Amino acid sequence: MRRVAIRVAAFAAFAFSAHAFAAETQFVLITHAPDSDPFWNVVKNAIKDAGQDFGVTVSYRNPPNGDLADMTRILEQVAARNYDGVITTIPDFDIVQAPIRKIAAKHIPFITFNSGTERQSEALGALLHVGQREYDAGMAAGELAKAAGVKRFLCVNNNVTNPESFERCRGFGDAIGADFKQSTLDSGNDPTEVENRVFGTLSKRPDVQAILALGPTSAVPSLRAVQQRRLTGKIYFATFDMTPEINRAIAKGTVAFAVDQQPYLQGYIPVAMLAIMKRDKTQDIDQTRKTLLADANFQRRLKLYGLVPQFGPRHVSTGPSFITRDNVELVEKYAGQYR
Repeated sequence: MRRVAIRVAAFAAFAFSAHAFAAETQFVLITHAPDSDPFWNVVKNAIKDAGQDFGVTVSYRNPPNGDLADMTRILEQVAARNYDGVITTIPDFDIVQAPIRKIAAKHIPFITFNSGTERQSEALGALLHVGQREYDAGMAAGELAKAAGVKRFLCVNNNVTNPESFERCRGFGDAIGADFKQSTLDSGNDPTEVENRVFGTLSKRPDVQAILALGPTSAVPSLRAVQQRRLTGKIYFATFDMTPEINRAIAKGTVAFAVDQQPYLQGYIPVAMLAIMKRDKTQDIDQTRKTLLADANFQRRLKLYGLVPQFGPRHVSTGPSFITRDNVELVEKYAGQYR
């Protein structure tokens, strides 16, 4: 009976400790994205799942209209509080570095993800960066287009306030031997505006052989513009990221491929690693990575959603991979939620 009582007491103490950890551990994730961009719904699902799996509370904050000045104000507010961990994008290093350095100066552990480079992340003092190298992703996409005979393209950029977004256009252009600056269109984020601008550009530039959209926000209205110009099936179309609409277009052959950067991993991994570091009182990235890879919940989610992270010595690469007509069925049911 005494042993049973000890075990019950130990279990109660553990349960109380876990509850206290969850109640007291507060993380915040900040992005540059407007509310209208569906890409970030997957990230939101990921941070919710990671919070549940690792017993932490995660807040999501962003500038509703994608205004980087607004994002800077959010970062300033975060720096003034004592969060247990911060996760942020780096859409424009020069604009956001000052408030992020204030977070670093308070010795708050933070991880960068999605936008920005590994070098920028290190310069700011982040523990690591989780995402894909945008130029490499654009280059890989361009190589596929080059193999299909593409020499001239239109890069539809709905996120021109993010300097890293141009790296996708530049990589694609370098791969096919085209000038990305002359090939890039500032489309804006309003669907009607995107459609009209793409329609107008295709009218003025009948030599365009391919369209590269930098996300579903620009891809879906661009597809409508292509249809209006009666170019469906005649123009090579590729995009970054997925939605159910994009996947249906891939299955039909209207879209050649989508570049998949696995946004679920971009949200899940930073939360999980910060939680492990907080719980185990360590900033040893190698040990934290090993602990994460051994975690049953993480492995279950990787298998369930067909996700493949690439852990380097410090940083984590989540892409690029490509969704084509050959494999779209494998991810179609999770598009917009977990893929």
